[in-house]
Amino acid sequence: MSTELAWSDWLDFSQEQISMVPESSGVYMMHAAMKILYIGGSSNIKGSVSELASKECTCNAKRFKYAKTADYKQEAGRLIQEYKQKHGGSMPICM
Repeated sequence: MSTELAWSDWLDFSQEQISMVPESSGVYMMHAAMKILYIGGSSNIKGSVSELASKECTCNAKRFKYAKTADYKQEAGRLIQEYKQKHGGSMPICM
């Protein structure tokens, strides 16, 4: 059983906000118009979110949030499965 993640607030998807994200391992989500675009996990949240800012689909995100966790691969998988269960098996649009 996974422990409850301590999520950040939803932050504006801007270089200013991304620059304040920790370089820790963790998971993150991005949305636009209240629809989740991407769910991911990384050994460096800041680096991954920064990289996604220049990708064709995820550059359209308006906000993002993150949670630090050492088990980022497992947690990202769990979050994706939860999303799919709530959305009839569909993945987020940018995945």
